[in-house]
Amino acid sequence: MLRPRTIELVKATVPVLAERGPDITKRFYELMFERHPELLNIFNHANQRQGRQSQALANAVYAAAANIDRLETIIPVVKQIGHKHRALNIRPEHYPIVGEHLLLAIKDVLGDAATDDIIQAWAEAYGVIADAFISVEQEMYQAAANQEGGWEGFRNFIVDRKVKESDVITSFYLKPADGGVLPAYLPGQYLTVRVKPAGQDNFHLRHYSLSHASGQDTYRISVKREDGLDSGTAGVVSSYLHDAVRKGDALEATAPAGDFTLRTGASSPVILLSGGVGLTPMMSMLHTLAKHEPARDVYFVHAAQNRRMHALREEVRTVTEANERIRSFVCYERPEAGDACDHQGFIDEAWLAATMPADVWQQADVYFCGPVPFMKAIYRALKGLGVSADRIHYEFFGPAGALEEA
Repeated sequence: MLRPRTIELVKATVPVLAERGPDITKRFYELMFERHPELLNIFNHANQRQGRQSQALANAVYAAAANIDRLETIIPVVKQIGHKHRALNIRPEHYPIVGEHLLLAIKDVLGDAATDDIIQAWAEAYGVIADAFISVEQEMYQAAANQEGGWEGFRNFIVDRKVKESDVITSFYLKPADGGVLPAYLPGQYLTVRVKPAGQDNFHLRHYSLSHASGQDTYRISVKREDGLDSGTAGVVSSYLHDAVRKGDALEATAPAGDFTLRTGASSPVILLSGGVGLTPMMSMLHTLAKHEPARDVYFVHAAQNRRMHALREEVRTVTEANERIRSFVCYERPEAGDACDHQGFIDEAWLAATMPADVWQQADVYFCGPVPFMKAIYRALKGLGVSADRIHYEFFGPAGALEEA
């Protein structure tokens, strides 16, 4: 329980965090990696360079400060982050390191404005926040390990198949090297892969959505090759998977995680909207609905640049043709000669309104995933179509961001 004076001091820093939060978190990562370079084996280097991780942490710190007197309101965010922490194998012993360097960064950036009283208040508040994360994550570790076929930490898998799905996306079918059982997962969850490509000083970890329904004899991840974003780090894992990993090779992974999951057991329609590689969690949801909830109306809408860039098209067609309650639509931004699609250009509110009946938009649960500009456009369209907030579900690939304009 925090003292009233601690709460008062932490809340007093909220305006400062709104303005200087990214500076503080950027400095935090600099200090922490300088003193603890071993943590570079956990964090996504590309997100560090691009500033996405710093911004996500700044948002989380701001939310914690603004709600320090009612932390229960941010438990959903704690759980969302907790899934990623569990998948990355972040442990309780990491939290004191994070706390120490967060306080150093606050002091470093704010200078004399960060008085001893404020630093002490933040130290107390961080202890309470860290305990909340540790408690939530401990439950997640136990759940992952105790389920049938479950495990803790990293498990070795063998690449059973490698299938090129488009010019930029390849699927990897993974079997456990120990021949053991594969635990079930929820449609929309991801697998976290750890690799150390030749020439790299550190391990690199990436979350990849499982792109088929649970219950198969393999886990399938469908990976887009990311090139040219950042010569130092972006694309290092996807390029390694595409270029170096072959059938029969081993990969390490933690147990499936993630809270962007299909709400099952309802009768309402489902709309699945994806852009590019954002279709991977939607494929898991599509297969699950087709197999376990065939009575629900499902609308699957996917956007790609053209047919060459469109992964798993025939698989979606097969599922659609076999299920009379499933309808699928294709949007190509720049179709090439011979490309067949339902819409050219970008998905927009007018096309969505014309494609699905108005009553569907009033009843359906809507899930979407893709590049950030795509997600912002879809979010605006859904609000324009009157879809209520409790029926809008989405996931960012990478650190969480914001879809509404400031």
